[in-house]
Amino acid sequence: MHTMAVDIGGTKIAVGICDEDDAIIRSWTVPTPKEADAIDKHIAEMYRETKKLYDDIAAIGISAAGNVKEDRHTIAFSANIPVWINYDLSSHIGDLIGHEVPVIVENDANCAGWGEYVHGAGQGHTNMVALTVGTGLGGAVVLNGQLYRGSFGMGSELGHIPMVPDGDFCGCGLRGCAERYTSGNALEHFARSAVRRRPQEASRLLELCNGDIDELEGKMVSQAAVEGDAIGMYAFNKIGEWLGRTMASISAVLDPDIYVIGGGVVAVGDILLEPARNAYVRFLQASAYRPHAEIAPATSGQDAGLIGAANLALH
Repeated sequence: MHTMAVDIGGTKIAVGICDEDDAIIRSWTVPTPKEADAIDKHIAEMYRETKKLYDDIAAIGISAAGNVKEDRHTIAFSANIPVWINYDLSSHIGDLIGHEVPVIVENDANCAGWGEYVHGAGQGHTNMVALTVGTGLGGAVVLNGQLYRGSFGMGSELGHIPMVPDGDFCGCGLRGCAERYTSGNALEHFARSAVRRRPQEASRLLELCNGDIDELEGKMVSQAAVEGDAIGMYAFNKIGEWLGRTMASISAVLDPDIYVIGGGVVAVGDILLEPARNAYVRFLQASAYRPHAEIAPATSGQDAGLIGAANLALH
């Protein structure tokens, strides 16, 4: 028995064929079409082609960047694909493939978090919170072994917990959201601000961006921090502190036993995680009198979303 897992992003679609243990046995990527119906048709065509090689596909699991309703069919809103407003992606694809197999749609952060829970760093834990530190800050919550989605499918938008009253504007339309202070975008913001204030300490970062501070990217900050650059380390300390504050706020409500931290920014390891752990302990309510959650890096990498989508669709 096989499952076809699809991870739809703003620029590319990743596809994986998974066996009954959710192991990816074949994968590929294609550019994301701009029109919604083109995405549907593309996925349907890939399904038909895949069935020629694997005739026992039992389900299609779709990881989508957007707010997915409780029916696990409909995308209420997506910042990456504007035409996805109350869009029943499952039914559109199902119609194109004659409803041969169920099509299950889930939020991309939920899929990645679930992938980490069933086959990654979250295995063996009861209550897990996954945070994906990428361009923004994604989140997924597992409570008592079940993926928590909320009453309307809109739960676990942890990047939009309000952290700073009247703080920086967020792309969601609110101000002071957690992802404005702990994300790849926040890393770049903190680094650029520090370079402008302390250019005498920024020789390595200025070298990496060829002297154009506006062109300073997160991967440059990561490289500089790994090399021990003071401003690169400062920028990671800043987003690490806000990550720890965010986890402390989440613990006041959910009290998980593990936080799994994923996303591209986590490639620097303890350069990010140590300041996060320190801030978590400092800002955790009753910190001296309670157990502390484990804070661990994700282990499934870029495949977590496909693994999670496959498992959710199959089960």
